[in-house]
Amino acid sequence: MKISVAYPPLSSEKGTPLLSQNRQFQWFTNPTYIYPMVPSYAASLLASRGHDVSFDDGIADEMTYDAFMADLVRRAPELVAMETKTPVVSRHWKIAADIKAKLPHTAVVLMGDHVTALPRESMANSPADYVIAGGDFDFILADLADHLAGKPVAMPEGVWRRENGEIVDGGMGSLAHNLDELPYIDRDLTKWQRYAYKNGNFKYTPGTYVMAGRDCWWGRCTFCSWTTLFPGATYRTVSPERHVAEIERLVAERGVREIFDDSGCFPRGAWLEEFCGRLIDKGLHKKVVMGCNMRVGELTQDQWHLLKKANFRFILIGLESMSQATLNRLKKGIQVSQIEQTVAMAKKAGLEPHITTMVGYPWETREDARRTIDFAKSLFSRGLLNTLQATIVVPYPGTPLFDEAKANGWLTTENWDDYDMRASVWKSPISNEDVLQFKDELYKAALTPAFIARKIMGIRDVDDVKFLFRAAGKLFGHLLNKSRGKNCGCK
Repeated sequence: MKISVAYPPLSSEKGTPLLSQNRQFQWFTNPTYIYPMVPSYAASLLASRGHDVSFDDGIADEMTYDAFMADLVRRAPELVAMETKTPVVSRHWKIAADIKAKLPHTAVVLMGDHVTALPRESMANSPADYVIAGGDFDFILADLADHLAGKPVAMPEGVWRRENGEIVDGGMGSLAHNLDELPYIDRDLTKWQRYAYKNGNFKYTPGTYVMAGRDCWWGRCTFCSWTTLFPGATYRTVSPERHVAEIERLVAERGVREIFDDSGCFPRGAWLEEFCGRLIDKGLHKKVVMGCNMRVGELTQDQWHLLKKANFRFILIGLESMSQATLNRLKKGIQVSQIEQTVAMAKKAGLEPHITTMVGYPWETREDARRTIDFAKSLFSRGLLNTLQATIVVPYPGTPLFDEAKANGWLTTENWDDYDMRASVWKSPISNEDVLQFKDELYKAALTPAFIARKIMGIRDVDDVKFLFRAAGKLFGHLLNKSRGKNCGCK
C-alpha cells in the first residue's frame, strides 16, 4: 500500500507551527523542528511490513502549501496519515477535504491527542475516513494499513470509521503493545537531518531524538495533553539494552553528537542505572552527549552524578508554578521545597537544568505569578539554572484540566484555533495582557548580569559560541511570539 505520513504546511502570520512531537503546541517566530518520534516509528513499522511509505513533513521542509499538495497529488498515495493537535485541528479538517477533493480515492487518517479525546468531532467535521483514538498510533496505523491492503489482519481497536454513511465507534486503541517489537526508526526514510540542526536544545550538532518510554511514569498532571495518549498507569519502556544499541547505531552510522530522549519522563531506578552503566561500558559517554526529561524530587545525588558520568548535559524539569496550591491542583505530586533542591542537585552534578513554567491559571493571583517569576530570577542569579521555557496555560480537550474548566464555567471560547498559547482561553484573576507580560518576564529572567557574565566566562570552544547565538535567537524569538495575526485557511 502506498502511504504518506504527512505534516502539511500551515501558513500563518504567527510564525511556524511547532506541531510534531510537542505536548503543548505553539507558533514560533524563530522556528525549531522536533523529531516526531511516534509518527517516525509509524512510518518505519509500515515500511518494515512491506508498504511503500513516504515521510512528508512540509513544515520542516519549509514548503508552501501549494507545492506540498501538488507533490502529494503527483504521487497519489492510497492513504495519508496526519498527526493533529487542538490549535490546528480545524485546519486539518479543511486539508482533509482538500485531499479528498483532489484525490477522491485516497483515504485520510487523523491521529494524535485531540482526536483521541474527541474522535467523533473530527469524523463529523471533516471527510476523514479514519480517526485513530489512542497513543500507540504507530502500531494501530500499521495494522489498519495491513487490514486495508487485504492482509489477514482484523480492523484494530481504536479506529473510528465510516460504514454506509454512518460513523462507527472504534473505541480506544490498545496501550499493551511491546515497544521492543518496533523496528529501529528508519532515519533515512524520515529524513532525520532536517531536525538535526534547527533545534535550540542541541548544543552539539547534528543532534537527534530517541524515546525510551511512553510516556511519563507519573502521568497524572492534569494539564498534560499526553496523558490523554499515555496515562501513567500504562507506562512502558524499551529495554536498556535495546536503547543503548540504538544510540550506538546513531553515533556510528550517523555521526550524531547529541541525543535528547523525549520520553515524558526518563525511566528511573534500576532501568536508569542499567542504561547508564551500559552506555559507559560501551564507551558511548565519550562519543555522544545526552539529555532527558526528569521529575522534581525523584533522583538521589548519586543518580544525578551517574547521569553526568554517562555524559548527560541538558535536563528538562517541570516546575510549572511556585504556588503549592497550584501544584496540588495540577496533581504534580511535588512540594515547592523540592524544586530548588532538585535543580541544585542537578547543577552540583555538573548538568545543565532547564525548567518549564506556566502562567495564567484561572485561580492564581498576580502575587502567585510574581512568586514564580521571582523564583526563576533567583535561580538564574545564583547559577542554579541554565535555561527555561515559559508558556501560557492551555486546557486541552482530553485532560482533567479541560474537564475542570468546563465544569466551572471558566472557558471563554471553544474555538480551537485560539488554543495556541497566544492568549488565555479562560477566565482568570489577571488580565490577558498581564499574562503575556508575565510570560515575557519569565524569559527575561535569564538576562541578569551575573547569569550573562557566567555564560561569557564559560565559553570554551566554538560549540559554546554557536550554542549561545542559537539560544539568544530562540530567546528573542519567544519574546516576539506575541498575540498577533489571524489564522489563515489551509493555504
